[in-house]
Amino acid sequence: MSDEEKYREYLKRAVTEARGLQRRLREVEDRAHEPVAIVGMACRFPGGADTPEDVWRMVSEGVDAIGGFPDDRGWDLDGLYRTDAVESGASTTLEGGFLRGAGEFDADFFGISPREALATDPQQRLLLETSWEALERAGLDPRSLRGSDAGVYFGGTGGDFAGLLSASPQALDGYMLTGTSSSVLSGRVAYVLGLEGPAVTVDTACSSSLVSMHLAVQALRKGEISLALAGGVSVLATPGAFPEFSRQGGLASDGRCKAFSADADGTGWGEGVGVLVLERLSDARRAGRPVLAVVRESGVNQDGASNGLTAPSGPAQRRLILRTLDEAGLATADVDLVEAHGTGTKLGDPIEARALLATYGQDRPADRPLWLGSVKSNIGHTQYAAGVSGVIKTVMALRHGVMPKTLHVDEPTPHVDWSSGAVRLLTEAREWPDTGRPRRAAVSSFGVSGTNAHLILEQAPQAEDARESAGEPSGPVAWVVSGRGGAALREQAGRLLERVVERPELRPVDVGLSLAGTRSAFEERAVVLGGDRDALLAGLRSVAEGVPGPGVVSGRATDSGVVFVFPGQGSQWVGMGRELWDTLPVFGARM
Repeated sequence: MSDEEKYREYLKRAVTEARGLQRRLREVEDRAHEPVAIVGMACRFPGGADTPEDVWRMVSEGVDAIGGFPDDRGWDLDGLYRTDAVESGASTTLEGGFLRGAGEFDADFFGISPREALATDPQQRLLLETSWEALERAGLDPRSLRGSDAGVYFGGTGGDFAGLLSASPQALDGYMLTGTSSSVLSGRVAYVLGLEGPAVTVDTACSSSLVSMHLAVQALRKGEISLALAGGVSVLATPGAFPEFSRQGGLASDGRCKAFSADADGTGWGEGVGVLVLERLSDARRAGRPVLAVVRESGVNQDGASNGLTAPSGPAQRRLILRTLDEAGLATADVDLVEAHGTGTKLGDPIEARALLATYGQDRPADRPLWLGSVKSNIGHTQYAAGVSGVIKTVMALRHGVMPKTLHVDEPTPHVDWSSGAVRLLTEAREWPDTGRPRRAAVSSFGVSGTNAHLILEQAPQAEDARESAGEPSGPVAWVVSGRGGAALREQAGRLLERVVERPELRPVDVGLSLAGTRSAFEERAVVLGGDRDALLAGLRSVAEGVPGPGVVSGRATDSGVVFVFPGQGSQWVGMGRELWDTLPVFGARM
């Protein structure tokens, strides 16, 4: 081969390798920015908002979920409140956003003994329940994930439950360490479900749940995990946060967050838990899971040496917003709404508003301002669950095409020059503007630790319906319901009945397929058989009421250990084994 031919061959190989490298680089870049789908959500928030649908009803109807202190936690309410609270160390309010039944827990369902359950922080219990629900709402059997690389990322802290245990007269030794450790908030969920991806508990105070989502998104894009549970939890075992913040002059006298309002006089504490199921969009589509919305981009930064340890930094917030937009490849006008941190403090709200005016408020069409609201006006500041509460509200708003109003704002705060940018408060609910592109919204969380988080959500892409319309099957349809006991079975049947009645468009065959393929099968079981929707609903109602009904077969599953199979084909199947039964008494007795 001549030198010229060798040179030509070398150039061909070099060009081929360069094209291959370019292709792989594009794949890496695409993966690094691939949208992450939210495929499941579950929650508990004040006002009985125990599902994302409940949250939507609350915010769309403008419900104020703030109420009196709980009377089932042994708090000294008489000694907690004083009019001179700032000087005396008492609370300036006796109202907040509290979870009802925060101490209730079905320990047996999760294989936890009563003694261990008593020593387990209610926050761990709530995360177990909502994680299970979120997975089922995503169309996943939670028990099917055992041994998978799914990760768990929760915002939370050990809180004040440990102090209650140490003063308890009951012998709970051996369980107190795991029952009160913040690391076990994520670790217990991974243990119970058998998940083998990272289990991480994040404590950046108020931004914890949004930081957790950011970490989960990054891990999914890097391929470290295939699925993630992400969210946060806050339950107040003692009322200690109220006098502490009252002493600092940062607590609202009526317990309500008046975000960006001229009447803002401090924050109001709340409780809650929210868990999301996250998956790469391509994986979610391939698996046929419901895509509720997508995370277009997320970002995290820190205030650094700002004007105070707990004081928010406007420049840091502006940098974070612009960097997150840049990573998403978006302009400021590409985002329609911001679900703000909006705690209702005189210091924090003006700083946040100015940062939004200086970023999202610029370079926008005159008729398309950025709309601004805060779910804290409904449920209070849920602390470690604050970010995820805003995400759940925003996902539901994206799906319904409505921007809910923010409460307690008669006049915007005068400490902000609202004319400096196109940002407007949602003092009334508004239809989402039609922009000819997907709806987009951002969610902000700023921790008292100085750690800031910003998330950009996007309307779920239109799914391609690959299912062929074959009509309803001609024969009967089976709906399978199960529970860990008789009461649980009836409760499940009642909830299913309520859901199907609310959704008359659901095809019975689709409901049956989902029940059989996406739910865990427990010991107590019932099968409802029916040839049409009315017959199925009647049978389901019988199960919910615990009474016999036509087309209903119920019983308790057992591990037999032996299965008899009679081989044959065609006409041999009919009456298979019957002659053996009739002619061989020993065989009949064993069967």
